[in-house]
Amino acid sequence: MPLDGIFLSQLQQEISAVIVGGRVDKIHQPAKETIVVAMRAQGGNHKLLISASASNPRLHFTARPQDNPKSPPMFCMLMRKHLTGAKLVEVRQIGLDRILHFLFETVNEMGDRVVMTLAVEIMGRHSNIILVSPDGTVVDAIKRISPEMSRVRPILPGQGYVLVPAQQRLDVRQAPPAQIVSRLRSGPDCELSKALLQALEGFSPLICREIAHSVTRGNERTVSQLDEEQTMRLKFYLSQLSDRLRAGETTPTMLVDAAGKPKDFTFLDINQYGHTLVCRTYERYSELLDRFYSERDRIDRMHQRSSDLLRLLVNLSERVTRKLAAQREELKESAGRERWKVYGDLLNSNLYALEKGMSLAVVENYYEEGCPRVEITLDPMLTPSQNAQRYYARYRKADTAEKKLKTLIEQGEAELQYFDTVFDELARASLDSELAAIRTELASEGYLRNPTRRGMKEEKLPPLRYLSDDGFPILCGRNNTQNDRMTLKDSRNHDIWFHTQKIPGSHVVVVTEGRPVPNRTLEQAAVIAAYNSNARESGKVPVDYTEIRNVRKHPANKPGLVLYEPYQTAIVDPDSELVERLAQNR
Repeated sequence: MPLDGIFLSQLQQEISAVIVGGRVDKIHQPAKETIVVAMRAQGGNHKLLISASASNPRLHFTARPQDNPKSPPMFCMLMRKHLTGAKLVEVRQIGLDRILHFLFETVNEMGDRVVMTLAVEIMGRHSNIILVSPDGTVVDAIKRISPEMSRVRPILPGQGYVLVPAQQRLDVRQAPPAQIVSRLRSGPDCELSKALLQALEGFSPLICREIAHSVTRGNERTVSQLDEEQTMRLKFYLSQLSDRLRAGETTPTMLVDAAGKPKDFTFLDINQYGHTLVCRTYERYSELLDRFYSERDRIDRMHQRSSDLLRLLVNLSERVTRKLAAQREELKESAGRERWKVYGDLLNSNLYALEKGMSLAVVENYYEEGCPRVEITLDPMLTPSQNAQRYYARYRKADTAEKKLKTLIEQGEAELQYFDTVFDELARASLDSELAAIRTELASEGYLRNPTRRGMKEEKLPPLRYLSDDGFPILCGRNNTQNDRMTLKDSRNHDIWFHTQKIPGSHVVVVTEGRPVPNRTLEQAAVIAAYNSNARESGKVPVDYTEIRNVRKHPANKPGLVLYEPYQTAIVDPDSELVERLAQNR
């Protein structure tokens, strides 16, 4: 994982410099394995997010809003009991392991001053957050580990807290390069990057690959294949890296792809990927981690909480798709209805030559040139006249079906389009209140029972609000109901409306107040529309825009669906940094 021991040591220094000496103000547990500790320090408030989730374990300061359950979990209540008002006296890293101990000075129930330890272990699926009493016993953990789960290191209340067994690896800050090379040569003969990973403490595979890339100039070698020049380069690189780490000369660095999507992070420049990934630097490690993990964490959290809605939408979409397929097949069959009318006419004109009991009539088709003979199947139980009426009835039924089927197919296609917009809403939801609004919307459309409990008021969410660099307010709907209200009711005729072309997304409105809108604001609004759409991860997104007076409600009457004409189209790239910079309420 990228959050290795060296990276954590840099983060430990940053955290210590900000909140050591501060006091715990509030503690929340927004997710099952995540806590947020709000602290007052250095004349300001700081929120420290600590996550022990198997997929995204980490800790860092965060400025992003967190949804908190109305009833705090038991671990959160226990943390509040022991640590609220406590003073943080030290943040200690255990060697170069991915373990930080937060030492809090507090007052126990007897009125004595004691030191409680919050052990944060960032170790993949074994990550944990453990509260340890002054006598070294476990008060509780966010993940309890029974002896059945781990014989080596159970973690349960009342048991002694035992550190993770240390691995016999070398600390690059202390071990001379010659000793590290000697350790590499005495170990198994494997690729240099893998040998470094086994020999050095606190290094991630990314850093080990970068060292090997620099030493072998991109040509992977085993340890035994290193020549004298490459060995000297390895010692020089390790010596330089050791000096930089001891001097604190590191830089929070994120690796992003061509579309700007975060891929990895570390504490130094990475060259092994060439131009495939670009290095983007940040001032603080917490800022980097907050940006890197926020989107992943939001997706994981919202996916858990919206799983029932996703299943409902998938089932509804599949049902409508099957119905549309059957209706299109029936419409295809009804396209040949004219021949039923022709058969009726031909039978009526040949009644004199037909008798009851006949199963086949062979008559001349005077509707075609040359009057070719045609065979018409008859029901022997009906008279010739009744057989003619039967074909007329089939014609009328097919004619009526075609008219109704076209309407039903249009409604079904609009319904699928609506489901796509709700899927997009779910994908971009970041708050529980946004999920509640989506449930209310589906309930109002008859797809779901009303989720609002009796006596409870639904929380009213405002649209996302941005401010362009030219000072124009830009509003963005969070869901289809809000899109409708914002576009069709609250906006003025000369406000400018934006939406991704044929792509599910939010309605975006530039509030003009009668002023002419500069091109820069139009471009920024288009970027906001592209970012708040299903094309967020794409490039060169087409965004249509027009005045509000040109937008009208869609005939299907589904929330969020509109028609607009005339319009112009802008091609933009979604830009998360621009959107966050312009945001005023998230």
